[in-house]
Amino acid sequence: MPEISTIYKISIIAFTLFFGASGSGCPVLECWFVQEKPGHGGGFSVPMSQEKSLMFIRTEAFSEESFSRLHPPADISPSRIYYVTDPAGTFCSAALNPPKGSVNKPKCEINPFMPHASMVRWASALTDSAQSPVYLQADWFSVAAQGLDQQLTLSNIMRAPSASKEPQVILSVSSKTPVVRSRLGEAVLLDCGFWVDASSSVHGSGFSIEWRYQFRGEGRLVLAYDGKNDRFAETSETGADIDITGLYETGNASLVLEESQVRHSGTYICTVYLPHLLAQVAVDLEIVEPPSLSIYPSPLPLLVPGQVLVVQCEASGFNPHTLDLSWEFSGADGTSRSLGQGSVTGHRQATDGTFSQSSRLELDSGKLGLGRGGEVTCVAKQPNMTRRAAATLNVIGVSAPSIEDSMAMVAVALVLYGLIKFLSWTFCASGELNFSKQK
Repeated sequence: MPEISTIYKISIIAFTLFFGASGSGCPVLECWFVQEKPGHGGGFSVPMSQEKSLMFIRTEAFSEESFSRLHPPADISPSRIYYVTDPAGTFCSAALNPPKGSVNKPKCEINPFMPHASMVRWASALTDSAQSPVYLQADWFSVAAQGLDQQLTLSNIMRAPSASKEPQVILSVSSKTPVVRSRLGEAVLLDCGFWVDASSSVHGSGFSIEWRYQFRGEGRLVLAYDGKNDRFAETSETGADIDITGLYETGNASLVLEESQVRHSGTYICTVYLPHLLAQVAVDLEIVEPPSLSIYPSPLPLLVPGQVLVVQCEASGFNPHTLDLSWEFSGADGTSRSLGQGSVTGHRQATDGTFSQSSRLELDSGKLGLGRGGEVTCVAKQPNMTRRAAATLNVIGVSAPSIEDSMAMVAVALVLYGLIKFLSWTFCASGELNFSKQK
């Protein structure tokens, strides 16, 4: 028992030292520090500078002992090394902490942040006073991070005492589903959550939530909620909602679309407003619907050698418009080969936003070597799925007879033989009768 107790104590000490040195498993995050180049104010195109940066992250404040265990790399300027306190561990996700030696790294960018009053009406109540709180007199930073394999997107606002390199996370907005794919008609959940540091002056001062849609330069307000006055802003969007109970209890600001439509495809931006602060993350939604395939004419008529049969494949009701149509042929002997794309038409868009497209193919048994026929297949390929439709093709009159043709010829021969025998017997019997009468 004493030996087991000793091993247990050593394990506990090693566990404590490891997590104490690594900040409760939080990563050392490599970032780019991006800001405007000094002396280039104004204009639409402002030159930007970027510097390599590093963030040491802990869920508890750094101590002298924890500082002594850190060894910043020499190729990064000391002015761009930050010692971040993240009480909620928002930076400590496994998606931001790749295995040692991994080639793939999370993406991270740090920018200077200027606190300011919000101009949107559903957040204007957060900053009724024209005076800026003393709390804002500090160095502020925004950090945008993207996890591995699209597992996380994160936007944090950090505050550091002036001229200090020890910021603390004040506001964090994140999504665990940066990319969402859905079928038509399904309910869709776009994840977004936020956290506010309970020790900060902005905690308990109210918040506002905004969901905005953007696609190809166009945008619209989907939903906006004024948490300070407990009211929604008027929008033209229908079928979109958030969980108010979850919003207040856990910071769950996820957007629910009751029935997905093609028009919902695009980028959704979740923005959380606090007094003088805001952070936002983007979620891409793609509505994916496979095509419905039909081959015409149906069924395919019999094909005679030398005759050309025109077949058409109609793909309808699909989204997005990216679709590859092609043809395949499987002969009676089991071999398969491609017949090409045929003549493909342009896209046609229906009133529900889905697309249609068709392919026309000329079947010439002599040129294509179709033998006695087989199966003609229309193949429709989308980025993540493939659909097929097949039709049976029969070619008649080919030199090499099939078993069925051979059996049919034997049957015809037997019938002809029987008919000849019957006629022969009839004529013979008639001749004998006439001969008897003449006697």
